Amino acid sequence: METLHALGLAQQLVRQPDAHKGDAGRVVLIGGAPTMAGALVLAGQGALYSGAGYTLLMMLDPHSAHVVAPQPELMVHDALHLEPARAIATARPDAVAIGPGLGRSPQALQWLQAALDWNGPLVIDADAINLMAQNPALLHALRSRQACTALTPHPGEAARLLQWDAARVQADRPAAMDRLVAHTRAIVVLKGRHSLVGAPGEAGQRCTDGNPGMAVAGMGDVLTGCIAALAAQGVRAELNLWQATCLGVQLHARAADALVAAGFGPIGLTPMELAAQIRVILNASAQVSC
Repeated sequence: METLHALGLAQQLVRQPDAHKGDAGRVVLIGGAPTMAGALVLAGQGALYSGAGYTLLMMLDPHSAHVVAPQPELMVHDALHLEPARAIATARPDAVAIGPGLGRSPQALQWLQAALDWNGPLVIDADAINLMAQNPALLHALRSRQACTALTPHPGEAARLLQWDAARVQADRPAAMDRLVAHTRAIVVLKGRHSLVGAPGEAGQRCTDGNPGMAVAGMGDVLTGCIAALAAQGVRAELNLWQATCLGVQLHARAADALVAAGFGPIGLTPMELAAQIRVILNASAQVSC
């Protein structure tokens, strides 16, 4: 297992003087079922502060659009009344992420199937992972994708995918990650202390950044949006999903460390604060090789 050193990849995202929003990529984020809209908004903030040119939220709770009022850059769509495959195609995304606040409703299942059928970089998190753990057909669709996919499970979600228990995952995290990669044929981020990143044909990576202040609901949603935004920019900046995932994991953890060093935590550190700090780390890393 190698130590993750990915911040230098940010140099590939440096923008030209004549850059426009289309060059920075279009991200579609899917989730936000009733009572969980905040998760999708946090993913949206993760995408915005990580540089996405457009960030579209496909929100399954149409009554929760008001929670986005302080962030007008996020474009909210009523996903409950859209046909998923058509909506994704119409949005013309460069990257799609699904899972933050998704829930496990029939509509959530339809959106996940459409996301798996879409032919582009896909990030899968939270309840989207849980749905796949329950549905062998979805897992088969994941394994059959021609485009790259990244999964970002915490130990409980990893355990459900593997039909293990979380204690077994935590007892040997490198072995669990290797098993997840083989089981899904995808890029995998096994979140937790010293998050692990693995993929078929790639050496496993351990992120030694991060701190206990990240132990709060919503941190993983920010990471999902961050990775999706980096992948969307990477379509034109020659940054593939594996590289985007590695960079996103380290940016996310390094941002948390910077906030704690500045006195913002670890107790009480919030995902919104971390999302904004990602921008600082990303821009600094784009200028200096790390």
